[in-house]
Amino acid sequence: MSSDDLGLFDEGQHSSEERTARDKKAKRTKLLIGAGVAAVVIGVGVWMGALELIGLGSYEDYEGSGESDVVVQIEAGTISKTGKTLADAGVVASARAYTEAAEANSKLGGVQPGYYLLKTKMSGATAGSRLLEKEARVGDFEVKGGYQLYDTKQPDNKVNPGILSRIAEASCAKVNGKDTCVTADAIRQVMEKADPAAIGVPDWAIGGVSKADPKHRLEGLIVPGRYDVKPGASPEELLKAVLSTSATRLQAVGMPKIARDTGFSDYDVLVIASLIEREGITKDFAKVSRVLYNRLAKDMKLELDSTINYALDRPLVRTSKDDRERAGAYNTYANTNLPPTPIASPGTEAILAATKPEAGPWIFFVKCYKDGTSCFAETNAQHNANRTEAIARGAY
Repeated sequence: MSSDDLGLFDEGQHSSEERTARDKKAKRTKLLIGAGVAAVVIGVGVWMGALELIGLGSYEDYEGSGESDVVVQIEAGTISKTGKTLADAGVVASARAYTEAAEANSKLGGVQPGYYLLKTKMSGATAGSRLLEKEARVGDFEVKGGYQLYDTKQPDNKVNPGILSRIAEASCAKVNGKDTCVTADAIRQVMEKADPAAIGVPDWAIGGVSKADPKHRLEGLIVPGRYDVKPGASPEELLKAVLSTSATRLQAVGMPKIARDTGFSDYDVLVIASLIEREGITKDFAKVSRVLYNRLAKDMKLELDSTINYALDRPLVRTSKDDRERAGAYNTYANTNLPPTPIASPGTEAILAATKPEAGPWIFFVKCYKDGTSCFAETNAQHNANRTEAIARGAY
């Protein structure tokens, strides 16, 4: 009998095939078990997340009033978004800890976007209470129409803080025992030396900014509104945050598109708007704009006291003969055409008036009532009569 007849080789071959099949089956079983375990873990995670999202189940929450200081930016959005922001910053243990606190305190629905000085590892309720405290809000300041970059002195010698001083003040907070303040002078140095594009100057203004005296190069580019800056940021970061916000607001008004049919450059429209802002009250803006357009068209000097006072950092002061004879780029009694930069922060109404002046023949105006209302004239004789009446009324 041959070894083949004994079936030894067939049996060995079958045995090897059976082992291979068993190994494959075992491997498939392990893969299926692993996949099943993973699915269970993922499913549990999704389920727990869903429970937290819809407000069911348990959630993590710290106890107490917190540990170290942290500055957190709260953005516009839902309470859930704020909760996630706080959790990501380590302020609360979970977003749910905050949203539960918000359900118990309806005032948290009114928390405004901005920077807040909080602490790490606060309970949701404590974090919510802190957000409602006035002193928790940091880094915010306001710019109003007519504000200038630098401090100005009123006739009573009271000093009005300029925009640079307001940014510097907003930069201040005490974080873990250390002051974050940046000085107005440090911000000024960046303003004078930095690449305009790198700090947020809009493209359409870069030409005008680049030609300007460094001291005044950003005048008019920080428009009215509330601003938020982060305490602890560098002077460059502070300026970029402010200019970027302002550029967005200028774009919302329509700049630079709305300037295109005026006959002036985009930047010159901003200059005109700043003159309107400083020279008139809102109801007269469109007429003041027309006077400026008419005088420029006739190649007449603008003869505005506001530009003289701008160079002297003293608004709301009547100019003297010596002031008007003082040489300088902002002397519109001596120079024809517009000053080299805006002279103040122009608001939306002033910008719109600069692009759409009211129709009229006027080339003179003077504030003739105590409320700031101006009287407009076509001839010098009419203008002098308006001035006489203005003085009689005590308008100036």
